[in-house]
Amino acid sequence: MHPATEASPVDAGRDALARGAWSDARAAFEGALASAAEDGDPGRLAAAYEGLAWAAMWLLDVDTLFDARLQAYRHYRAAGDRAGAARAAMWLGSDHDDFHGDVGAADGWYRRARRLLHGRAASPEHAWLAVLEASHLVGGAGDAVEARRLGAIATQIGQAADDPQLELIGLATEGRALVAQGDVAGGVALLDEAAAVAQAEQVAHSVALAWSFCYLISACELLYDYERAAQWCARAEEIARRQGLPFMWGLCRTRYAGVLVMQGEWAAAEGQLDEAVDALRRTRPHWSGEATLRLGELRRRQGRLAEARELFAQVEQEPEALAGLGRIALDGGDAVRARELAEHALRTLADTCRTERAGSLQLLAEACAALGDLDGARGVLAELDALAVTTRTGSIAVLAAFAGGVTAAAAGHLDDARRRFEDAVTAAERARLPYEAARARLELAAVLDRLGRTDAAGEIAARARDELRRLGADVESGRAGVLAARAGGLRLTPREREVLTLVARGLGDREIAAELVLSEHTVHRHVANVLARLDCPTRAAAVARATAAGLIIPRP
Repeated sequence: MHPATEASPVDAGRDALARGAWSDARAAFEGALASAAEDGDPGRLAAAYEGLAWAAMWLLDVDTLFDARLQAYRHYRAAGDRAGAARAAMWLGSDHDDFHGDVGAADGWYRRARRLLHGRAASPEHAWLAVLEASHLVGGAGDAVEARRLGAIATQIGQAADDPQLELIGLATEGRALVAQGDVAGGVALLDEAAAVAQAEQVAHSVALAWSFCYLISACELLYDYERAAQWCARAEEIARRQGLPFMWGLCRTRYAGVLVMQGEWAAAEGQLDEAVDALRRTRPHWSGEATLRLGELRRRQGRLAEARELFAQVEQEPEALAGLGRIALDGGDAVRARELAEHALRTLADTCRTERAGSLQLLAEACAALGDLDGARGVLAELDALAVTTRTGSIAVLAAFAGGVTAAAAGHLDDARRRFEDAVTAAERARLPYEAARARLELAAVLDRLGRTDAAGEIAARARDELRRLGADVESGRAGVLAARAGGLRLTPREREVLTLVARGLGDREIAAELVLSEHTVHRHVANVLARLDCPTRAAAVARATAAGLIIPRP
């Protein structure tokens, strides 16, 4: 058989991969395997198996993927092609991580690839291996400094070889690592450059595009920069649909949903998460935990705490989940558990991933303040304040100002607390974080109430109540409503609120008595007191006024 004819199936397969025609690519590589098997040339077999592995990956044929990758490795070794064997080894590592979450197997294959490449001149294989190893280090428990170094290797190799796909993934890795380190300006500059490369250059490798946009959007989520995230997400959707990459769209949607949660667009976020969960469960089940984590945070903010706990428990190895559980504990009055969870989250996060520590630092400062450990709170607050200054990120400034207000209020320094909460409101408004702004207003109202400035407290609490209601944060809107009503002169005892809540559900005195284990006479007396306190002629009017004031939250 003529050599040109023998090579054509592999060439056709590679062309189909570049076009995103995964089924055509598979057929071409299977044809190449049949042809190469006639003479048993290990090099030709290796190239055909390598191409088949990529086609199988995009087609989600996991068994064929792993078998083809392993066969490619073995045949490249038999052919004496160390670079080809290293390439197969490193992607076997990535496959073990992506499809099975098997970090041990992934690290073993990465080490094998390093050994095969040792002593050889810089090559695309060196660049891709650096990027793959950096993926473990970019955030969370990883080493952002080392991740940046590895990303720079890929960038340099890509520039030297005039290879835009290597340059793209290298820049994105470097930028995401710099953001994690706290160098926001430097990181965002590299990420913007990566986005420009993705848009303007011919990047044929689908993995390079997918990986880069994941880093771009995750950095935006970390910084709550949802305007830039929206732009990048739209571009990612266009690429994902054009090249048939459902997992890319699913993961990007998950991360964009996290930004929407912070933006206060909770209905939109839920829609994004529903689609993302469906896409990821079909394509990358191991990655669906990211959607679970973000849905847990949404449920926490909505006050659906039982659901939030269950969701966080599914991914409790993640520092964000630990912090979410800690926030639920603190809001429920268990400051001891909140401090434990915050400390656990911070132990999980690497010191080099400074930006990602901010949320857990805020939680720890507030928990210490609630426990009366003011020295501990101030120590944590110093780190958080320093992080806000060095990153110059509005979202972290909000966290620092809020934690400072809580600490000052716990120490009885009410004017300092007032200033801190005012700063938190301003920073949250500038960063367009409505939930954080409303929570800061609520705490500001509580401080003003303690200072005896009830008119201002009532006005600010009422605004916080309205904002929290609009968002759908039922628990906190209820608390704001109680404060607004008290400051405005409307007050009900806990038992009266309990009785009126049951009245709002349509229960009569006898049913309420049975529910609360009281006598009908006692229930009737509570209802009469409520009507008098609220100056209402009927039960329906009392329910309407109490609901408007936030004294009760009627349930179906």
